[in-house]
Amino acid sequence: MHLVIQKFGGSSLATPQKRQQAVEHIIRAKEAGAQVVVVVSAMGRRGDPYATDTLLAFYQEAGGKELPREADLLLSCGEVISAAVMASAIAGCGHAAVALTGTQAGIVTDGVFGSAEIVRISKENICRRLQDNQIVVVTGFQGITPEGEITTLGRGGSDITAVALGVALEAEVVEIYSDVDAVMTADPQLVPEARPITDLGYHEVLQMAREGAKVLHPRAVDLALRYNVPLLLKKTGSSKPGTLVSHQKAEGFRAYTARQNVVTGITHVTGLAQVRLPAADMTDLQVEEVLQELSAANISIDLISLSPGEKMFTITARDAEKAQSIINKLGFKAAVAGGFAKVTLVGAGMRGVPGVMARILSALNKAGTTVMQTADSHLNISCLIPEKDVSKAVRALHSEFSGTVAANGDGDSALQEESENLV
Repeated sequence: MHLVIQKFGGSSLATPQKRQQAVEHIIRAKEAGAQVVVVVSAMGRRGDPYATDTLLAFYQEAGGKELPREADLLLSCGEVISAAVMASAIAGCGHAAVALTGTQAGIVTDGVFGSAEIVRISKENICRRLQDNQIVVVTGFQGITPEGEITTLGRGGSDITAVALGVALEAEVVEIYSDVDAVMTADPQLVPEARPITDLGYHEVLQMAREGAKVLHPRAVDLALRYNVPLLLKKTGSSKPGTLVSHQKAEGFRAYTARQNVVTGITHVTGLAQVRLPAADMTDLQVEEVLQELSAANISIDLISLSPGEKMFTITARDAEKAQSIINKLGFKAAVAGGFAKVTLVGAGMRGVPGVMARILSALNKAGTTVMQTADSHLNISCLIPEKDVSKAVRALHSEFSGTVAANGDGDSALQEESENLV
């Protein structure tokens, strides 16, 4: 009997109607002959009674000292509520179900509260429940240390739980349900003509996740890549095919094939600040000291550009004041300015194709925006632009790279409609 993991995010569990739609997906898989393990997030979003953000706000507003251990203990309650409610709903439809916490599911983590890593899964309890023909509902986002402390995996951690269980249980597929039909070629709120992508390679979706697309947790994609676990991203309550993430044919599923188009999708991140260090007045060791101090203050650095005269990089705008203070205390001068965004083009087809950057700059110039900084790899090209221009920049880039394969067959194409590639 094949085994399927189904993960439902908070928006898929926010209302009785949504929860019923989730139950229908679960029962449909069960009645098709699969063993089913369900992973759930806390129900709803900020403002909903049991959402993670609501619990966190309540904890912070209580006025006491914030303790990482106790925060994890509190935040783990949201998923426990979801698991109990969903198991009850499944049982109410005539199928045996059981809710398991991360502890009961055997999910063992390290001791980093708020951002724990799964170190092993003792799957015996889950397997025993499956052998008893039960649908197993597991709390996402949480685990337990060898010393018995409750931990959480960080924002979006239920994705990690689902894929880790898929690896441990050798699942045929991990289905990720959310409130969108599929991975899109761009944010449809900015680009109404954005299209669903039916299949993606792990490296592409990993790059999209890292560059701001709210598709999957990057750690979950990395885990799926390492163990070749197919991921199917679908909308709760929809019969549309969704997006398959894979790199090897799996029986019964479409298979990702490296495409000829240049760009797969366009992502964006707002709320950035740019830091400019006058490196002509600094030694390499002094620049290294600045970067090390920023890292020690948990300030993440991106879009690093180094030249003999100037060192530039980006940070989140919320860290701008702290970064300026750190650099000043070290005795160096820096220009730290907020109000920036990063737009990124992702696609395996960019490798070795000439003229892509020229097309990007041309599109952004026509859109009337200024490129402050760039960075690239064989899978992506990123541009730092004024945040006020992000909407028109994303639309301009999507328009520039939305054609089909060039008539001369040179492979310079982008975002073309994908075939189903049925096995």
